[in-house]
Amino acid sequence: MKIIEKFADEVIASGAYKELDRVYVINKIKALVGDDDQEYDGKQSSVKQLVQMAVDRKIIPDDNTSREVLNDKLYDLKTPTPSKVNEIFWQKMQKSANTATDWFYKLCVDNNYVKKEAIAKNIVFSGKSSKDHELEITINLSKPEKDPKAIAAAAHSTGNKYPQCALCLENEGYVGGYGKNVRSNLRIIRMMIGGRPWGFQYSPYAYFNEHCIFLDQKHIPMIINQQTLINLVDIEKQLPEYFVGSNADLPIVGGSMLAHEHYQGGRHVFPMMKAKIKKVINFDQYPEVKAGVVDWPMSDLRLTSKNSLDLIDLGSKIIDFWDHYSDQDRQIKAFDGETRHHTVTPIMHREGEDFVLDLVLRDNNTSDKYPLGIFHPHAELWHIKKENIGLIEVMGRAILPGRLKKELEEVKKYLLNEDNEIADSHLEWAKKIKAEHQITRENVNSILQQALVEVFDQVLECAGVFKNNKDGEAGWQSFTKALVSEVDK
Repeated sequence: MKIIEKFADEVIASGAYKELDRVYVINKIKALVGDDDQEYDGKQSSVKQLVQMAVDRKIIPDDNTSREVLNDKLYDLKTPTPSKVNEIFWQKMQKSANTATDWFYKLCVDNNYVKKEAIAKNIVFSGKSSKDHELEITINLSKPEKDPKAIAAAAHSTGNKYPQCALCLENEGYVGGYGKNVRSNLRIIRMMIGGRPWGFQYSPYAYFNEHCIFLDQKHIPMIINQQTLINLVDIEKQLPEYFVGSNADLPIVGGSMLAHEHYQGGRHVFPMMKAKIKKVINFDQYPEVKAGVVDWPMSDLRLTSKNSLDLIDLGSKIIDFWDHYSDQDRQIKAFDGETRHHTVTPIMHREGEDFVLDLVLRDNNTSDKYPLGIFHPHAELWHIKKENIGLIEVMGRAILPGRLKKELEEVKKYLLNEDNEIADSHLEWAKKIKAEHQITRENVNSILQQALVEVFDQVLECAGVFKNNKDGEAGWQSFTKALVSEVDK
């Protein structure tokens, strides 16, 4: 079969166009790859062959960005318009949220917005640390290296950007190019959240199953307050099978997109969600809310209730109290003048009729000893993880840099006494692993994986404001006593 004809069949089969549109669709394809058709080679997807055809004919340059732009333009032909996607989604929501999200996720996989082939390259495993914390490790290999032309274009871009950021609604259908987002095949579900217009889309390079993003339709900065909790409850009422959470709203402890209000969610049960309460807290004013300190490396308060209004009210009081709480003995300081240092990473999921809200306490102070953050991965762990600890990692799923795949191969060779080029940054760690284990070719992978789990546990403990030791327990005791006194007065 001819490749353009084959792809036209796929476009029509997708439902984006009808049989009557065939000639029109074929001409849309030819406008992108040239008029002459050729035989389908059967070795790759139709789109990949069409992109290569355009490269061979010098219709597009042979670089990553140009290939990505054409790839997404072609897949856009297989995708219904935003209005049609929204119409179908909300029709399916009448049946159930699962029916709607299953359909929308499949659409985003089928139209290659969710890059399943790239995501499959990630290294993923899980384990339990020596402190009995279940943790998940991913080495992120899915995102392609940035195109040199794209880097150069970004360096010379002006302040007048369109779209303003990668999360803006204006990305939907945006062709993009060098230094710009490529989003021809993006579709965003419009939904009301907390009385305001928001959007819901999937993440192209997902870190877990059905990784999605909720974005304010306006480009406004992130903020954690009572409205955040109202919004999270509203999302859970509409999509109860998904968890949803927000990165913190301060540098160091926050995410990488502080300029645009957004949340992340999806269909995944993270280790933190399964962690148990180690200390119950009773609030007399909120008898319908169960509360407690979670047995977790970071400092997590959990509230559980069927009464979402009480949950929001109590959660808001905890956020406000933490915003102004200081503990000098533990380097916990709420303010420097007008500069706020405290916030939370709020995360919500459902357990039957119960709403479960985790409020992870965050502090972004720095010091001479810890210039990147007192409650940030410390220098001895930077060989594995130096980046900020965001929402996903707070919940126990490490997002480690792709450089580690190659570096860990050299560590493995070192552990097996083979010729190697181990990085100096890993050497002390590798010596310690070697001294503690009898390493063989059969067990080296499992030993190395367990060592990464232990490092990630330490990374999370660095980010915890109350440590998992006697001093940390004393800190929790002082904090919770003052909190209960304030809430119940």
